[in-house]
Amino acid sequence: MNVPHLRGLTPETLVERFPDIGFNMSQARRVVTRLIHDYGDDLEDIPGLKKTKAAALLAAGRLERLEVTDRRKSAVDPFVKYLFRAADGRVFETVRIPLEQPRFSVCVSSQAGCALQCAFCETGRMGFERNLEPWEIVDQVLRVRSESPERPVTGVVFQGQGEPFQNYENVMTAADVLRHPCGGRIGSDRITISTVGLLPMIERYIDEGRPYRLILSLTSAHPEKRESLLPVASRWPVDQLAEAMKRLARRQRNVINLAWVLMSGVNTGADEARELGRLFKGERVRLSVIDVNDPTGRFTRAGDLERGEFLNALSENNIPFVRRYSGGPDIHAACGMLAKHVKGGEAHAI
Repeated sequence: MNVPHLRGLTPETLVERFPDIGFNMSQARRVVTRLIHDYGDDLEDIPGLKKTKAAALLAAGRLERLEVTDRRKSAVDPFVKYLFRAADGRVFETVRIPLEQPRFSVCVSSQAGCALQCAFCETGRMGFERNLEPWEIVDQVLRVRSESPERPVTGVVFQGQGEPFQNYENVMTAADVLRHPCGGRIGSDRITISTVGLLPMIERYIDEGRPYRLILSLTSAHPEKRESLLPVASRWPVDQLAEAMKRLARRQRNVINLAWVLMSGVNTGADEARELGRLFKGERVRLSVIDVNDPTGRFTRAGDLERGEFLNALSENNIPFVRRYSGGPDIHAACGMLAKHVKGGEAHAI
């Protein structure tokens, strides 16, 4: 739509977008605080803002919200999955993730569907529908936060439906709104963007000096195997991706964040650990190991013995790792399962 949505703007972009209204920065900050941080739908009684300016802005912009068509709470853990519908009928999912401390993180979708067709991912089997607008990403977080007053929302993970770097501009805009002091007030180090490895966009991300945490979903360190699991991997060699992640780590003065979807008999061998050790020798690395969730049964989870041997091999090759719990499998909220399923658990009325 040509009419801008007001929850996709920071104070700075609000001033730029509506020069004829004549906002100063103080007024713009108050407007954005009302609409985004406070999640309000009106501009009444904002100090220093004339009613004529407020009316002009509301006439020039949009403020509709996403529709929640289903909330489903897992029966096995405290995860909650939201099914949102946009005005054009597109639907996509968001997951409220409980953290150890009394707070929540929100796993957001950046696209309706996904075009990448990763072999182990249910979302990839849906196909691509469209990119989400910045406000549609922001609204996922605001809605979850507004319905979860018992815990603050302190983190956002771009790991729901879609490949964030195929919707780069909108994802970066949404992240900027979510971290802004007048917007989501979420620290940049608490905003994580996950990519399967679109090298040109990683390079752009580095060159632009983006402050967010970037995690590369590697899943295999061997090129041919990786290509069989993630078809897009055929375009950019693993060695080049590794070099880009090293450059990012130097730029941000941070560790290299990698993700590994662990699949029995596929990527659990000591050869994978040795290749990771070669690729990232001497680097500070954190490998997040996530058990596969494939409702088709084609890919299965590694057993305790197989998993343990792989983790031992990582240690032997100086690759630090963490095991990530992927919650809500009974409601299809776990990693790789987001595909518009309304099943399992119980309908969760807020």
